[in-house]
Amino acid sequence: MKQQLFIITALMLVLFARSQNEQVDDLILEIAYQKQDSAKVDTSIKLIEVLYKTQNYRKALLYIDQTLQLSNKINYTKGSAEANYYRALIYTDRDDYFNALDNYTKSRQLFSQLKDTLGIARVSNSIGLIEIKRGNYATGLKNSLSALEIFEKRNLTDELSKAYNNLAEAYFNTNQIEKSLEFNQKALKARMQLADSSGIKNSTKNIALLYSMRKEHRKAIEYYEKTLSLLNPKTDQVIRGEILPRIGNEYLQFKEYDKATDFLLEGLQYNRTENNPEGILLSLNAIGNLNLKQKQLKLAEIQLGEALDIALKTNNKNELLNNYRLQIELDSTRGFYQNAFNWQRKYFNLKEEINNLNKPKIPEDIAMPNSQIALTSLANDTVVNKRSDNFGVNKKFEIAAYLLGAALLISLISLFIIGTQFSKNKNLHVGLAAKNKQLTEQNAIALEQTKHLEEINKVKDRLFSIVSHDLKDSISSIKGFLDLLKEDSISKEEFNELIPELSENANNASMLLYNLLNWSKSQMQNLEPKPELFNVKEVFENKLNLIEQKVEQKRIVVIDESQKDYVYADRSMVEIVVQNLLTNAVKFSRVGDVITVSSQDLGEKVRLCVEDTGVGISKENLDRLFKNDAFTTIGTKNEKGTGLGLTICKELVELNNGKIWVESTQNVGSKFFVELPKAVV
Repeated sequence: MKQQLFIITALMLVLFARSQNEQVDDLILEIAYQKQDSAKVDTSIKLIEVLYKTQNYRKALLYIDQTLQLSNKINYTKGSAEANYYRALIYTDRDDYFNALDNYTKSRQLFSQLKDTLGIARVSNSIGLIEIKRGNYATGLKNSLSALEIFEKRNLTDELSKAYNNLAEAYFNTNQIEKSLEFNQKALKARMQLADSSGIKNSTKNIALLYSMRKEHRKAIEYYEKTLSLLNPKTDQVIRGEILPRIGNEYLQFKEYDKATDFLLEGLQYNRTENNPEGILLSLNAIGNLNLKQKQLKLAEIQLGEALDIALKTNNKNELLNNYRLQIELDSTRGFYQNAFNWQRKYFNLKEEINNLNKPKIPEDIAMPNSQIALTSLANDTVVNKRSDNFGVNKKFEIAAYLLGAALLISLISLFIIGTQFSKNKNLHVGLAAKNKQLTEQNAIALEQTKHLEEINKVKDRLFSIVSHDLKDSISSIKGFLDLLKEDSISKEEFNELIPELSENANNASMLLYNLLNWSKSQMQNLEPKPELFNVKEVFENKLNLIEQKVEQKRIVVIDESQKDYVYADRSMVEIVVQNLLTNAVKFSRVGDVITVSSQDLGEKVRLCVEDTGVGISKENLDRLFKNDAFTTIGTKNEKGTGLGLTICKELVELNNGKIWVESTQNVGSKFFVELPKAVV
C-alpha cells in the first residue's frame, strides 16, 4: 500500500512539473510575438512569477533584467515595481538581505508613486519578514502590521498567512506570548484554507509550545498530538524527535508517569537512532526529571550528566537552564547542599543572561498603522528629506557666518586692549619674567605630584577591583543559600543544618570588608604602608578558610606548612597579596591537585611560598607577569579573573620593602615566593 502511494505521489509530481514547464514554454512563446509595450511587460511578469515559484532563479533574473530595461524604456512604472519586487524575493531566498532590502525599497517607492496600496502592502510584508529574521523585531512588526490591514480588507489568504506568521514570530521573540498565540492561530486558519501542509505543521507545533509556556498543559498535549498526526515519517524526523519528549514532559506535569515514560523513552530511542543531539537533550532532561520525581536518583544523575554535556556542546541555553534547575533538585534531594548551591549560582547567572538576551525590544502596545497614512508618509519621504537637507546646509552656513563675525569682533577688541596695555606691560616685564620662572618651577613640582597621584589612583582602582571581586564572591555565597530556601529547593530543617556554613561565609565577608575599609581609611591621603609586626601563619589560616569552598569543589588537597614567623609590614596589604596568590593557585589547579603554603625564616627576612601542582605557566606568559599591561587567562573550570591580581601584588609587596617572583613549569605546577622584612628597614 505504501509503495502504491509513493508511486502515485511521484507521478503527480512529474505531471505537476510537466504542467509548469508547459506553462513556462507557452509564456516564452507569447512574449516572443508581442510588441515592445506594457502588455509584453505584464506577460514577462507572469513568466517571472512562475520561474520564481519553481525556484528557477537564474532564468528568472535574466527575464527580470530584460523586463526592467523595457519598463524603463517605455516608462511603465508598474512593470518596474513588479520586477524589482521579484528580484528582491530571489535575494531574500538566497539570504542576501542587503540587496533584497535595496530592491524592496525601489519597488515600494514605485508602488507609492502609483498609489498602489496592495503593492505597498506586499513589499512591506516581505520587508517585515527580513527584519524579523535579522532580529529587528520593531521594524519587522511595523512593516507587517501596515500590510495586514490591506490583506484583511481584500481577504488575501496567501499574503495573510505570511503576515500572520511574521507577526507571530516577532511577538514570540519579544516575549509577548499572548499576541504570538493569537497570530499563530490566525496563521493556522489561513494555512488550512490554503492546504499548506508544511505551514499547518509549524503553526500547530508553535501553538502547542505557547500553551505549554502558559502552563495550559492539556491544551499543549492536544496540539502536540495533532502535530504528530500530521508528520511525514520520511521527511519530518527532526520535528518528531522534538515533539515526543515535549509530550512526555507535558504528561509529567500531571504526574501521569506511565504515559510520560512511554513518550520519553520513545523520544530518546528515536533521537538516538536519528542522531539528533537537540532531541536527545530534550529527552534526557525530561527523563532525568521523571526519575527525580520517582526517586530514582542514580538514574537521574546519569541522564542529567549526559544532558549537561550535550547542552554545553550545543550551547542550548534554555535546556542548560532547565538542566541546572534539575541538578539543584537532585543534589538537594541527596543532601549535597554545597553542590546544590553551586548549581543554584550557575542557574541564576544563566537566567540573568537569558533574560538580558530576551528583553522585549519594542513596546507591547504597537498600534496597527493606517495604510493610507503609511502610503502618504512614504510618498512624502523624499520631499521632506530634500527640504531637511537644504535646511541643514543653509543653517550651517548661517552659523558659520555668525561664528566668523564673532571671532572678528573678539580679535578687534583684543587688539585694542593689547595696544592700550602695551606701555604698562613694558614696565612690568622684568617682574613678570621672575614670576614666570617661579611659576615654572612650581608647575614642575605640581606636575610631579600629579603624576604621583595618578599612579596612586591607578593602584587604588586596581586594588579595589580585586578586593570587591572577592567580597562579591562571599556575598553571592550567602545569597545562594538564601535563594535555595526561597525557591523551596530545601526544607527549613535542612537549611538549619547549613547555618554554621552560612555564618562562616558571613564572617569571611565581614572580615574582608573590615580589612578593606580600615585599609582604605588609612590610605585616603597617600599610599604609604602602615607596618606592624604580625604572624604570617595567622594570615595563611584566615585566607585558607576563604577558599575552602572552591577547594572542595575541585577536590584539591591543601597542605599548610607555614611556621609561626613574624614580619614587619602592612598586614592588610600582605593579606591581599596572600589572598590573590591562593585564589590563583585554586584557579589553575585541576581536580586532585595539591596546594602547599609555607614560610621560611631567612634571618632578616621571611620567605612565604604558595605552591601548586596545577597547569603551570607558559614561558610567554611568565614574561608578562607582574607587568602593568594586565592580562588574564581562563582557569581549569573556566574561572575568569580581573587580570590585575599579580600586578597589584607586586606593587603592594614592593611598598613594604619586599620582593615577589615566580618559578613555574608548564603542566607541572607553579611556586610564588614573597620575601618580607622581619624588622624596620
